[in-house]
Parts: sequence; structure tokens; C-alpha cells
Amino acid sequence: MAEKGPYIVYYVIAATFVASALFGMRQPIGKTLKMVLAWVAIFGVAFILFSFRGEFSSFGQRLKAEALGTPIEDGKALRIPMADDGHFWVNAKINGRDVRLMVDSGASITTVSRNVAEAAGMEIGNEHVLVSTANGMARATKGWASRLEVGSIARTDFPVDINENDDVNLLGMNFLSSLSSWRVEGNYLVLQP
Repeated sequence: MAEKGPYIVYYVIAATFVASALFGMRQPIGKTLKMVLAWVAIFGVAFILFSFRGEFSSFGQRLKAEALGTPIEDGKALRIPMADDGHFWVNAKINGRDVRLMVDSGASITTVSRNVAEAAGMEIGNEHVLVSTANGMARATKGWASRLEVGSIARTDFPVDINENDDVNLLGMNFLSSLSSWRVEGNYLVLQP
């Protein structure tokens, strides 16, 4: 109780100032009581907003994620909402350039189109490989991103295949397996660095 003493004194002084101001106005008692109740309500709402500010922030992030499809920063984890097409999409950066990637746990290696690779200034090797895709075999070229960022999660000197056939950009298992964990919770993909 001793540590609460200064707070109680503060509340008594504040209540005394408010009460003396209200009674000093010499309003009828009914009007004064309404004003007291209004101030109690105002301070009550302010107290609730202050007390639950973290929850309101999370609520705002969730609304933004649902509206724009942006990930939610939840501590160090990223929560990525499922898009209308049923896939998880991330807005990543490759060498500082914005790239939209579809998360694909069936892709062994993160893959970008040649246009994206060249625009991002990626190092493109000479080694060509055939990769198995949902649409059959495809030709790819080995490459590296100096830096790949997905939200606050970053990887450097990251191997990336360059798709020579179309504009498909995928975030593959080589990224997902570099995380401490990843999982689907309801309509969210949770990436834990």
C-alpha cells in the first residue's frame, strides 16, 4: 500500500481541482453532476485507450493487412494474410528493388524472372538447370541476390534461380528452411526468423 500512496495523493489532488472548478462555477447541482459524469466518462475512455493501446495497434495492423495484403509484424515474426486467390504473397526487396513473390513451399529454390533479376542487378551465373514445375520442366539459370528482404527478415548472398520462360516470381524452400519455423495458422502464414 505504501508504494500506491503517491498515486492516491495525485488522484485526490486532481479530483479536488476538478470538483472545485465545477462547484466554483455555481451551476445548479444537476448540471454540475452531469459535467462530473461527462469528465469521468472522458477520463475513463482515455484510460481504456491507453491501457489497450497495444491491442488497438494490433487491430490496426490486421485491418491494414486485410485491406492491402501487407504482412503484420508480430514481435520478430511476420504474419502474412492469405490473398483472395488462396496464395500467400509477400512484397520483398531484392538488392533494394521491390518484388512481389508468391510463397511456394513446392519450389526448392526462390525463383524470379530474368527481367526482375536484371532490374535488381543480381549476379547471374552461367550454369543452366532444368527444374520441375507445376507446368512441367522449365529452364533456369543460377543466380545470387546480394540481399533478399521479406519484411524485417533479411538474407545475404542468397541463391536464386532465374526463370527463363515466364514472369513467375516465387519465394521457395531455400528461404523458408532458413527460418527457425514457418507455419500456416488459419488464413495467415507465420514466418519466424
